[in-house]
Amino acid sequence: MLELRDIRKSYGSLTVLSDITLSIGSNEIITIVGPSGAGKTTLLQIAGTLDRPDSGKVIYDGEEISLLGDKRLSHFRNSNIGFIFQFHQLLPEFTACENVALPAMIGGMSKKKAMQKASELLDMLGLSERKRHKPAEMSGGERQRAAIARALINDPKVIFADEPTGSLDSRNRDEIRDVIASLRERLGQTFVIVTHDPTMTTIADRVITMADGRIISEEDRRIIDPLPE
Repeated sequence: MLELRDIRKSYGSLTVLSDITLSIGSNEIITIVGPSGAGKTTLLQIAGTLDRPDSGKVIYDGEEISLLGDKRLSHFRNSNIGFIFQFHQLLPEFTACENVALPAMIGGMSKKKAMQKASELLDMLGLSERKRHKPAEMSGGERQRAAIARALINDPKVIFADEPTGSLDSRNRDEIRDVIASLRERLGQTFVIVTHDPTMTTIADRVITMADGRIISEEDRRIIDPLPE
């Protein structure tokens, strides 16, 4: 579904990514781990089209989207990619339902339909009683679940999550991890997660380890059935 080929990125004289090649399939959970400064977030931003590589290709379903102009790229991002950040980034003046519906309305969906879909997603994520609450009236775990609903509103091909449990206590951390695992099972959703949380890797199909702007190892944790005798 997604291919990164020979990605390089520098800021001035600082090389952040060197020769990154990575393929991501549908219905996968991939975690990217490594020390601070390894290039994990930069890789996530380039894969999510929030930044452009200096060289290399970003290919979705055979289309090299790194060649698209800013307007077409913005439309592609809104239609195909969801984001979850360490801090929920919900707008404080809007309710949970309004926050979730916003990306759909930006994409051209009517307010009525967007609010209905947002309501259904919040129901699915256990936030039926919080739809009309503003972020300040919600717990940290509830805000992050609302952020996950917002990432899902446009039925994205892939969701990129940057430290989605980084600001949460252990109970809410475990809750968000389990939500992500269940969404993969229920919706077939693909997640690419940058994390320092070792418990997050327990739900991953593959664990990608980075250091000094490079992928240094890849661990496949999928259980492969043995061939019949």
